[in-house]
Formats: sequence, C-alpha cells, structure tokens
Amino acid sequence: MTEDMSPAERYAAAKLRAAEQATALAPFREMYDFPLDPFQLDACRALEDGKGVLVAAPTGSGKTIVGEFAVHLALTQGRKCFYTTPIKALSNQKYQDLVRRYGPEKVGLLTGDNSVNAEAPVIVMTTEVLRNMLYAGSQTLIGLSYVVMDEVHYLSDRFRGAVWEEVIIHLPESVTLVSLSATVSNAEEFGDWLDTVRGDTEVIVSEHRPVPLWQHVLAGRRMYDLFEEREGRGGARREVNPDLERLARLENSRPTFGRDKRRGRNLREADRERERRQRSRIWTPSRPEVIDRLDNEGLLPAITFIFSRAGCEAAVQQCLHAGLRLNDQEGREKVRRIVEARTAGILDDDLHVLGYFEWLEGLERGIAAHHAGMLPTFKEVVEELFVKGLVKAVFATETLALGINMPARSVVLEKLVKWNGEQHADITPGEFTQLTGRAGRRGIDVEGHAVVLWQRGMNPGALAGLAGTRTYPLRSSFKPSYNMAVNLVSQFGRHRSRELLEMSFAQFQADKSVVGISRQVHKNEEGLEGYRASMTCHLGDFEEYSRLRRQLKDRETELAKQGAAHRRVAAAAALEKLRPGDIIHVPAGKYAGLALVLDPGMPSGRTDRQRGFEGQDGPRPLVLTAERQVKRLAAMDFPVPVEALDRMRIPKSFNARSPQSRRDLASSLRTKAGHCVPSRHRKPRAEAADDREIARLRKEIRAHPCHGCDEREDHARWAERYHRLLRDTRQLERRIEGRTNTIARTFDRICALLTELDYLEADTVTDEGRRLARLYGELDLLASECLREGVWEGLGPAELAACASALVFEARQADDAVAPKLPSGQARDALAEMVRIWGRLDALEEDHKINQAEGVGQREPDLGFAWAAYRWASGFGLDEVLSEAEMPAGDFVRWCKQLIDVLGQIAVAAPPGGTVARTARKAVDGVLRGVVAYSSVG
Repeated sequence: MTEDMSPAERYAAAKLRAAEQATALAPFREMYDFPLDPFQLDACRALEDGKGVLVAAPTGSGKTIVGEFAVHLALTQGRKCFYTTPIKALSNQKYQDLVRRYGPEKVGLLTGDNSVNAEAPVIVMTTEVLRNMLYAGSQTLIGLSYVVMDEVHYLSDRFRGAVWEEVIIHLPESVTLVSLSATVSNAEEFGDWLDTVRGDTEVIVSEHRPVPLWQHVLAGRRMYDLFEEREGRGGARREVNPDLERLARLENSRPTFGRDKRRGRNLREADRERERRQRSRIWTPSRPEVIDRLDNEGLLPAITFIFSRAGCEAAVQQCLHAGLRLNDQEGREKVRRIVEARTAGILDDDLHVLGYFEWLEGLERGIAAHHAGMLPTFKEVVEELFVKGLVKAVFATETLALGINMPARSVVLEKLVKWNGEQHADITPGEFTQLTGRAGRRGIDVEGHAVVLWQRGMNPGALAGLAGTRTYPLRSSFKPSYNMAVNLVSQFGRHRSRELLEMSFAQFQADKSVVGISRQVHKNEEGLEGYRASMTCHLGDFEEYSRLRRQLKDRETELAKQGAAHRRVAAAAALEKLRPGDIIHVPAGKYAGLALVLDPGMPSGRTDRQRGFEGQDGPRPLVLTAERQVKRLAAMDFPVPVEALDRMRIPKSFNARSPQSRRDLASSLRTKAGHCVPSRHRKPRAEAADDREIARLRKEIRAHPCHGCDEREDHARWAERYHRLLRDTRQLERRIEGRTNTIARTFDRICALLTELDYLEADTVTDEGRRLARLYGELDLLASECLREGVWEGLGPAELAACASALVFEARQADDAVAPKLPSGQARDALAEMVRIWGRLDALEEDHKINQAEGVGQREPDLGFAWAAYRWASGFGLDEVLSEAEMPAGDFVRWCKQLIDVLGQIAVAAPPGGTVARTARKAVDGVLRGVVAYSSVG
C-alpha cells in the first residue's frame, strides 16, 4: 500500500506513526491481539488529549476498551481511576478482568457489601458507592483523575437513575469522565449536557456491529429470513421477506375449504390440498424443538428470552423431559467438577432445599435457566459454564440483557409482548435491540442470529420496524430526595444547591422542550401588538371598555349556568315523586306530548349507582308516549318541573317489547288523558334581572366614552381576537413555567418540609439532618424519624431486622387481600409505629405538594418480608424460612443483602451511645449467614 503513496505522503504517515509511538495509546494497543476499531481509537485519543468522552455503541462492540484505556492512563500517570457499573455482578466481572491484566495489588473492589483493596489506584465499584463517597467527602477521592461510568444509560432507570446524575454533577472538575452507553438516539443531546456540566466532552457514536446480526422468524419447521435484499436503481435495499408476508396473510385468513360451497365447486381439489398443507406447516414450535433445530443448524449456544421466571424453569424441565442432551460425557464430567467446586461451601440440607440435583442434571445436559429468582451462586455458575461453552441453551428473563458479559451465537425471543409492571405491552425497539444485541460473539462468531418464534396474528412489517430501529432515547429520571437535600445543603448551602440541581439532565431536557413553546409565545406577542393597534379608539381606552363587556358576558353566563342547574335540581326533585301509572306531559323535545310512567327509574332501596345512572341528574323514568314509543327520559327533558295530570292502571299483561301491547296501552292513554290540559308554568324571571353586579357593569359600559363610537363593533371584533390570543399566550406561559425550574421547585418544597421537621435551619444542617445524611434509600426520612422517636429502642437483633426490612422490601405484586404475617410483641408494636409515622409524613408531603406519583416522597412501608427477616435473623433454617415466605431463593438473598445494607446504615446513623447501633450490627451478623453469606453477588 505504501508503494502507491507519494514521497510526501509516506513521510507524513511515518511522522504520524512516530508521533503515536510516543503516546500512551501505542503500548495500550499492543495489549490486544486484534486491531482497535476507529471509534475506539477516536475515543482513546480524545481521552489522551484531556477531553471527557461519551461513547454510544451497540452491545458487544467493545466500548469497554475505552474505559480500560482510562485505567491505563491513570496507572501511567500515577493517578487513580474509578470504574463504576450499575450492578454488583458487572462490578465483580470487571474486577476479575482488571486483576488478570494489572494484578491484584493495583485493583480494588467496593460494592457496598464487599471491600477488597479499597486504597488501590484502580477501584471497581457500583455507582451508589461513588455517590456516597462524594457526599461523605471520602479521603479515597484524593488523587482521582478518571471515572468510567459503564452502562450510563441506566440514568433512565426510574428507581436508581438519579444516582448517575448525582455523580456526574458532583464529581470534582479535575476528574475526566468516561461515559459508556448503549446506542441512544439522543446521544448528541446527552453529550451537550455533559459538555455543559463537565466541560469539553467528545461525543463518539458508532452504529457498527463488529459481528453482523441476521434476523429470522421460526414458523413450524421452517426458518424464514426477516429481510430480503433487493436490487434497485438506487442499489441494494432491505425489504420484508415476501414469504413471511404471504404466511401472515394465509395464517390470519379464515379457512376456505368446506365453508363456501360455491367457491368449493370452483376450487380444484389440488389447490385445496395445497392450502391444507401450507396451514399444517404453520405452528409455534415447542421449546425443545427450537433448541433441537438450533443445534442441528449449528446456532448454539443460544439464549432464549422468556418474560417470566416460571417460564424459564418450565422450559428447562420441558427440555429434560424431551431427552435433550447437548453435552458429551467429557463435557458432563467437566460441568460436575466445576459445579461441585463452586457449591462446596453450601450445606447439603440447603442444597436439597434449593433443588440442587435437578439444577445439576440440567447443567450436565448443557441446559439452564437464568433469572433473578435464582440463588446468586447458581446464576454465577450458569454464567461461567455458558462462557466456557459447557452450557449451550439458557432460558433467561430480560434482566440478563442488561447484565453481565454473556454473549451467545443466537438469541431467541418467544414473544414480543411482556409485562411492564402495570400491563402487558409490546416490547419497544430499544428493548428489542438490547435483547438481540447478545447474539454474535466477537472473535468467535462470523455472524449472530436473532430468532423470533411465530405467533398467531404476527405482523412481519411491525417486527421489521422493531428490528430496524437501532436506538432509543435517553430520558432522565432525576428527582431530588430528602437525603440528597441535606447532603447538598451541608456542602453547598441552599442557593448553590439549587443551582446545581438546575444543572441536572432532567432540567436540561425540560428546558429544551420549551424552546418551541417560547418561540410560539414570541410570535403571539407580535400578534397581540397588531390587534392592540387595530382596536384603538380615538374616544377612549377601548381595552378597558372591552374588559367591561367581557366581565358582563362572563357574569351573565355564570348566572345562566346557575339558573340551569337550579332548574335541573327542581326537575329531578319532581321526577322523584312519579309513580308507575302517572300520566305526565313532556313539554318539549323529541318526545313532547302525553306519556305514561311505566317505571320511575329509581325503585325504593336502589341507588343511582346501582342502577347505572352515574353522572345523570336524578331518576330516569321509563315512559310510553302517546305515539307508542317506550323511552327513558331524564331531567333535561323537563325545563319546568313535571307533575302527574292523572293516573291509569297498567295491565299486568303489558309487555313493553310487544308492538300490540304498546299500541293498546297508548290508545288507552289517549282516551284517558285526552281531556287533560297541562298546567301553564310562568317563564322564570331571568337571574340577571335582579343581579347588582350586572346592573353596575351595564351602567359603567353605557357611561364609557367608547360606548358612543361609530366603529365600536369593529373595534370589539379586534378586541375579541386580542383577548382570545392573550388567553392562549398565558396558557403557553404557564406551560413554560411548569417545565422550567421544576427540579429546583421540588427541592424547595423538600427543604421546606425538612425545615418544619428541624432537619434544616436556613443554610445549616441540624444534628437531626446530619443523621438523615447517612441514610440512603426510598424511605430515608422514615428511617430517620424512627431513630429520632426511639421506635427501635429495646428491640432484639431479629426484631430490628424485621422492622428494617419494611424500609427496603417491596412486593413484586401487591396483595392487599392477605395481611402479612408479623412477629409478635415489641416487633409488631414497632412496625405499627413505623406505619403511623409514615402516615404523618405522608400528610406532611401532601401539605407541601410533594408528589409520590412523580417519584418524590416516601412510599408506604411494605411489611411483607418482616416475618421472613425475623425468622432468618433468629437462626431458623433455609427450608423453613423459604417455605413460609413463599419466595424464590434468589429473591430472598437479594432482599437480605438490601436488609444488611440498611442495617449497616442504621448502625452508622444511630446515636453512638445508644443500644440501636449495637443491635443493628448484631442483626447484620444474624442475617449474613448461610446462603446469604456465600452469595458473592447481591
């Protein structure tokens, strides 16, 4: 290639190579046995130039190499680098990767419940740990030069996303930030915000997948390609496979044979037989059939995403019952050796409870489930065996797509609908991209494959839309909390804290959203000037005159509405007096004339709501008109109160559905009531006639100079346009006000509540506030109030564990019908007191307009884990605790880990001389045992 260069070009290239050899990037590139991609090189060069970087690239593209270069720079410069991840599993995996490269003396790990070499120059940690260090002013921050935020798109997470923004905003200015994200459609917007709050930030976006991804649909025995390449005048283009579209039309149409005799006569027997055969080929294959098909086509290992834990476990059992074996004897022996080594610390009794032997049988055959309900140790083993190629088929929930590095050759999606916490909804393009992004292992596979199973009613075009949309927008979920407020005020004071919160990505997005509205307001203001000029009157202030006319009109409208409401009430009261057999006169409308009441519409003992009359004004009598129509009337049919003119007997044999019955009874009605003359009601006097406000306004209007203007009505038309546009402009301004400074306004409300509770005094954090600053979590203020009021004083360790569990536990599905089982005695009393305190705080939040629906404030404590926490901390066995809790082992361990975390916070925040701190530490010891202790991932 150099032979084709001119001497000048060869000289320039040699000079560039020599210059790069003097950089930190050159030796870093030599650590890898493959060339770095252009986007990786661009990001690394920007970092070495002292810039922050945002790298947005697909799953599996190797964006973590940029984070590893930040680690390399820190070590080269004798500085520190923190590598943050959203979950402990990722932290553990990244820690092991970096230890293998740089050695255990240079790398540490901090995950809240695990601390290894905490003063190392490179520390891997969860994002919450870094947030807590920043608020505490930890000495570990000294010498920090780089922070890598892996999976930074987690800031969209509505439960934990705020932590990412807190870290980004509060990191010292001297720290260079490396943000690694999935491909998001608004990367430039996010980069603009990073540029604002962190300084010079390079945005590097790559849509390129190093391993191409092929999309398929499996229907029956046939694997269809989702897309087909077509040549055109503009070159090759991708279109939905026409075979799939034909399949959809055929499957979703009604069977024709045997139903349409005329068509059947014209349809040849051969055609009908072909249609039968085509239909017989369309079905959704079973799970064992899918795995068997993938195995035969060389598409294993595969991850099948099933959006339920029970479905994942059932899939494994179905494959075992079908006799699937994906490992040979050597593979089975390797699996057993690894599994026995990894589970050696678990008691035999606990293994039995955890279904160890059934799980091991699946692993030996190369088949496993992976979901949050599994024991963390079991999940880690599945991950290790999958990466080593000893497990070839994993059935997983979608949480795996957001978790550790566990790529496969193929990904299977059973359905395109999942439960989102509120309802079953179609998966989004972003979710589809995350799930299918696991397919294709760099350096192993030439291509990856995403397979969607055929479902009745499937729309290939909609599926192509999901597969063709590679990105999704990043939306901030940032909201201030009580803990955040006291920590900010402690460090920066109220005014500076408010300014910091206005720097959040949430506020940045809200402010950008009002740009278009602001432009419309400006345009409206120009229009208002023109209208104001057109309505100018030489006799006086026409705007003032117009305002008087508008006030008069508004008052007349208001009185008219009041009069109509009074008349409806009177009509409804009159209708309540009607009885079956009453002859009435309908004064106006479609059914005007004589009518016989068949049913008054509100029998005794029945309410409007029971009759289905919600939103109606009183009873709705069923009547027979003189024209033989049976209709149900309402108060609005009677502008004046109704009264019975006479009565007549309704035959027992009368049937409202019979035309003959209606005709006979209507004839009797006309005969009986032909002489009846309805009472004449005087037209009610207009409400405006006696109103003093209206009289005053009319007098002022007549006395105004503009009232005598010859062009008065022309001016009035311009004035009407002016006021209509002014009203619209004010509405737009209110929308702008509602969107700008929203975070700061919420912060002000939180500070007002904290001041009322003596956590803050102006710019000063009180002793109570300093305690709150040590408590993190959704129920931080509730925990602080419980400590202040001594709710937990005198409790034993197991009793405190039960109470603390209510601060972290949240049931997957609310079950209000069954009251949770609770410990007796002091623990039960303390839990009841916690609920009472929460009720007081809830009322205070309502007074201060702090809205839980917007993710701010204290949710109600959930007592559903209290009994399990109490029993486990008391020393009961796993079998007994799990059977009573009716909870999978993985969930149990996860909640115990969170319980340990909050107990640790209580131990730190409680008064040092009191008993609660000691009890909390004992409670931690009681919970941190057995399966909880030997599960390294929480």
